[in-house]
Amino acid sequence: MKKISLILFAVIAMVAGGNAFAQGKYGADSAECIKYLSYYQEYYKQKNYDDALRNWRKAYKLCPGSASQNMFIHGTTLMTRVYSQTRDQVARAAIADTILTLQDERMAFYPKSRKSVLNNKGNYIIKYKENDTRYVYDQLQEIISELGGESRPSLLVIDLQSAVKLYQDGAMTADEVISTYNKVIACIDSAIPKNDEEAEQNTKVRSDLESIFADSKVASCENIITIFGPRFEAEPDNVALVNTIVRLMNTAEDCLSNDLYLNAVTSMHKNDPSYNSAYFLYKLHSNRGNVDQAVAYLEEAIAAEASGPEVDAEYLYELANYALKNKMKGKAYDAARKAADLDYGFAGKAYFLMGTIWGSTACGGNEIQRRAPYWVAVDYLQKAKAADASLTEDANRLIGSYSAYYPQAAEAFMYDISAGQAYTVSCGGLTATTTVRVSR
Repeated sequence: MKKISLILFAVIAMVAGGNAFAQGKYGADSAECIKYLSYYQEYYKQKNYDDALRNWRKAYKLCPGSASQNMFIHGTTLMTRVYSQTRDQVARAAIADTILTLQDERMAFYPKSRKSVLNNKGNYIIKYKENDTRYVYDQLQEIISELGGESRPSLLVIDLQSAVKLYQDGAMTADEVISTYNKVIACIDSAIPKNDEEAEQNTKVRSDLESIFADSKVASCENIITIFGPRFEAEPDNVALVNTIVRLMNTAEDCLSNDLYLNAVTSMHKNDPSYNSAYFLYKLHSNRGNVDQAVAYLEEAIAAEASGPEVDAEYLYELANYALKNKMKGKAYDAARKAADLDYGFAGKAYFLMGTIWGSTACGGNEIQRRAPYWVAVDYLQKAKAADASLTEDANRLIGSYSAYYPQAAEAFMYDISAGQAYTVSCGGLTATTTVRVSR
């Protein structure tokens, strides 16, 4: 019964193809073309793939590509099945070439499907040409160059792995591998995910690409400096070049303390300033002991509108500590005061720091004037433990130390002051109003 149905289907298709014949869609021998297209398609629907393959071969030989896009789609499926059943390596190679040819012909006749077919072709190249690393790399490079961010993530991973393999075999330079890495990273970064799942996958692929590159040891600090040092000197304001240098050096081991990295980050910040890049430059300069430059960049980060009050509070507290460490007491006190005003969890620590600044301030003058800073220090330490209970123990320890330096009541009386009286302290560039306290 199926055989009769198949014949009737072929006759109907041949009649229907009369008009198409006039247009040349089915070629010079349209009747035979339509007949074998019909035969193979019916067998294909019945999952009788052996008979489908025999009739598909005849249709493929007789019909032009314009006859049916399914001829390429189904042909790929049928030839893939044949490949899996074949053990002879020469025959398998020929079948693989046929599968790739089918993709090229499909794109030529049906250009609207080009993007998806190119991605499919990439996967077939990976599957069937895995032992020819150079071929895989060259072909994937062509595909990725055309598709960019629409390349399937798997192609990007294999492309980079192929480059690393060629490098390890001595068939590719470090410069070429680095160029490949930049290319695939740019592709994954420009990819537009359709949903959260795809976005998560792209994030993982980017991490995989970075791991492959880092593990390859291609981007050693020495290689990066050798390759990119002269380029940077020639084009210090080339944004793409600068971003590449910074990204590569971030992945390389022990590569953040050299001049090229600092200069590249500085150029990157100049071209596209942000509070993040300013803060990063503060870190780089502070590690090098460039105190003035470090402070300037940290203040720039704080001043940036985009940083926001919460980040500013954190940076101000960091500035206070850094300035105090480098004997810039006035700047440290001012930064701590501003951090305390903003708070965001930094008020207690900022008050504590201000207390230690006053406690370490040596003032000249009479006995009361020399001891008065301890009153201010204790004021701030009391504020510190009120704002942050975790500081209580340390604050109480310092309060005990500082209060030991309070003047005795008799000493205070001699200078016409008494406990509880308001008193203004001005010393070392700092000024504060406090309350007189005396020891018992």
